Order: sequence, then structure tokens, then C-alpha cells
Amino acid sequence: MIERKIHKIDATDIPFGRLSTKIAILLRGKQKETFTPHIDNGDFVIVENVDKIKITGKKLAQKDYYSHSGFPGGLKTRHMKDITKEKVLHTAVYEMLPNNKTRKNIIKRLSFSK
Repeated sequence: MIERKIHKIDATDIPFGRLSTKIAILLRGKQKETFTPHIDNGDFVIVENVDKIKITGKKLAQKDYYSHSGFPGGLKTRHMKDITKEKVLHTAVYEMLPNNKTRKNIIKRLSFSK
């Protein structure tokens, strides 16, 4: 039986990338002694004060997120300042998880509180 702990992380003044890597490690369970890549034995993570996260440099003005519909001229661009910080953090953590069947179940254990 897998024992899952609940980790509460306060995001106040923590750089964006460092926080997302810490969350990805906790969700995946890489800090545990019993880590095996093919078994999902990660923990729950609750992130508090996401609005106070520290975004360094000029990322708010210059970082863009792209999506394409697959049709000609279907490229959509959104700036980081136009997206909520919860969605940006969720996307960053999601991309850090392994690209296989377990990723969908792992990301469900990430939640945000205000």
C-alpha cells in the first residue's frame, strides 16, 4: 500500500522555476527511498499564495505560450501576463512530468489554495 503525504508549500517570494521543480519532484515521489519510475507513489501537493510567486527577469512582458490548431494560420500566442499564475505553474509542472500514461493521474494531486 502506498502512503501519500500532504505537502503544503507557501509560494511567497519563491522563484517560479525552483518552485515548479520542487513540486514535480514531490508529485512524482522521487524524494522517497522506494522510488521506482514505473510506479506512481508520489504525494499530494497544495500550493498556497500563488499570486505572490516571484517571477524573475522580464518574463511577464517577454515570455509567450504558443498553441497551434493544426490548420494553416492556426498559431495562437498568449503572453505570460495574460494568463493566471496558477495556470502558468500548472503548465510548467505538467511539462516536467514524464510523458506517459501516469502523467494524467500525477497532476491530479496538485491543487492550489488562496
